[in-house]
Amino acid sequence: MTARTADFDFALPPDLIAQHPATPRDSARLLVVGDDLSDRTVRDLPDLLRPGDLLVANDTQVIPAQLSATRNTARIGITLDRPCADGTWHALARNARRLRTGDLLRFDGAADFSARVAAVAEGGSVQLRFSHAGDAFAQRLATAGALALPPYIGRPAGPTAQDAADYQTMFASAPGAVAAPTAGLHFTPTLLDALAARGVASCRVTLHVGAGTFLPVRVDDIERHKMHAERGEIHPDAAGAINAARRQGGRIVCIGTTSLRLVETATDDAGTVHPFAGETDIFLRPGVPIRGADLLLTNFHLPRSTLFMLACAFAGTDRMKAAYDYAISQRYRFFSYGDATLLTRSIA
Repeated sequence: MTARTADFDFALPPDLIAQHPATPRDSARLLVVGDDLSDRTVRDLPDLLRPGDLLVANDTQVIPAQLSATRNTARIGITLDRPCADGTWHALARNARRLRTGDLLRFDGAADFSARVAAVAEGGSVQLRFSHAGDAFAQRLATAGALALPPYIGRPAGPTAQDAADYQTMFASAPGAVAAPTAGLHFTPTLLDALAARGVASCRVTLHVGAGTFLPVRVDDIERHKMHAERGEIHPDAAGAINAARRQGGRIVCIGTTSLRLVETATDDAGTVHPFAGETDIFLRPGVPIRGADLLLTNFHLPRSTLFMLACAFAGTDRMKAAYDYAISQRYRFFSYGDATLLTRSIA
């Protein structure tokens, strides 16, 4: 039977949407979802994992991707989405209907910062070629850009300086994400040291989370949903570490849906992970087999979202619905700044 978007709906009390992260980060609650449910905290991870297990973390760094521009007298809002191989940026534009190829956009906050419209596509997306590249681009973006916080985090006056720190993981080293890989927000150096002492190793991959992560599913039949592409990379040493851990009997523990999506993109039918560099629009949903990971640490996701569909693909739809019902009854905190789940892959 074809899955419908409505099959992944649930009622969430608005007061369970976290507006600030737990302090310290690893004190967040953790719902362990396997054959049964267990209430723990993120700092319990060393007790929940085994020597030989391997953590796979996304090291993307969130950039200030929200820009305000003018084209002549028209005001244009720009949200950067992803860097392209040709040096341009794919972006989402408010008032995109006013834009034409060749238009010059000048950005508020940096007098010499501009971009040419290289292409205009349907759905409000554009390709932009900026006036600066490399460090010069990063410096101007830091001045002119703002953090693109998810719309469910209420900041009427805009993101705060505290958000700039809170909405960045300890793994962040590769600039390029519009949104944080939020499962990574729960980690601290102390927790990572405790995991290493337990014999749990870690490796890094990069998936630059794009603006499409905020967009709703607008079709009823989920098979018709088209994911926005995101740019990612798995270095040969990371692929080698994942394959070696699996050969030696360790479990692959993806920190977040972004790490999982990238690993699955690069995993062949035999379960071997290959080096990868490029774009992925993989859509993990019930009926799509998961081959590259055994455990998934992920936050509580929005109803009707592709991320909740992914969690159902990983752990089983009935199991996840029961887990979310329980989490709501126990007042777990939801979404980017909320609590976490540790999911065991369902073998169906």
